Amino acid sequence: MSLEDRAAAVAPLAAPFPVACDPRAVASVAHVGHPAVRGDIDVVLPMRHAGTRRLRLAWELAGPEGAPVVLVSGGISAGRHLAASASFSERGWAEAIVGGGRALDPSQLRLLAFDHVGADGTLDAVIDTADQADAAAVLIDALGIARLHAFVGYSYGAAVALQFATRHGARLERVVAVSGAHRAHPWAAAWRALQRKAVALGELQCAGDQGLSLARQFAMLGYRSGDGFAERFAAPAEVVNGCVRVAAEDYLDAAGARFVASTPVLAWQRLSESLDLHRVDPAAVRAPATVVAVEGDPLVPLSEAVALVEGLGGPASLRVLRSPHGHDAFLKDDGRVDAILRTALGEEVAA
Repeated sequence: MSLEDRAAAVAPLAAPFPVACDPRAVASVAHVGHPAVRGDIDVVLPMRHAGTRRLRLAWELAGPEGAPVVLVSGGISAGRHLAASASFSERGWAEAIVGGGRALDPSQLRLLAFDHVGADGTLDAVIDTADQADAAAVLIDALGIARLHAFVGYSYGAAVALQFATRHGARLERVVAVSGAHRAHPWAAAWRALQRKAVALGELQCAGDQGLSLARQFAMLGYRSGDGFAERFAAPAEVVNGCVRVAAEDYLDAAGARFVASTPVLAWQRLSESLDLHRVDPAAVRAPATVVAVEGDPLVPLSEAVALVEGLGGPASLRVLRSPHGHDAFLKDDGRVDAILRTALGEEVAA
């Protein structure tokens, strides 16, 4: 049965969790020789801290039927739509890393992505990265995907990828974790806790959106490096309407406004918390793994990546990027990351 037929008439399949599937709003259009499909399924998911919940998983899959399947997961604000296509023309979060001729080429691979559990802002419960990994396992069962060629995760998605490797390793050939590790670093967790307090203070003032905007602006300082800010915002401070305004403020204000326009406050709070709960035992990751770290990343320091690789239970490789772009270098130094990814997806990692 083709994926399109399965998406139209999927039934509950053997899975480690009870699952009821109800695909909706599915579209399929051929483009550049391969189909793109989008839909959602209703699932019943036992969650680590919140009990059993009925949830809806929204997914998108692009690539030729029969090609190896790679599940791609991004940061807290990333969703199921990776890149613009003839099927779905809106810009995706992964435009810099998905496309023809790249390691993540939808003409050669089937690229699967889904919206994070809780991303729609309707789930007011504690979420864990383990819940995201379990949701991914239920989804691939529902889509009839027996085994993933790879799980490629960036930032928050790297945490989910590592959880998947520990909890569903038999379904996975290899894992790639970019700007992510096996646990939340204490500095990063404290930084996110302060961001959540900014949101809480905004809500006390009936200004939750303003609080979320401020939290996002704080977050941008962690996603970029000090050197990157120095290079881009070197202009001296100015006095505007009797107040001092620094060169980066317009950029930060715009980043906060864009985030508020696309992200429910509750979704951000719960996903931020879930990253701080994240913890896996590296020894439980037995699939071949490539870990990509950015030198100077304050959220996932190089020392954490080293500790992860040293503790992994299977073959592992560590690649280190030197970049002025910090934590989000994978979106800026995409050529170098693509070269690393091409090796990781095409070859077994050296023991």
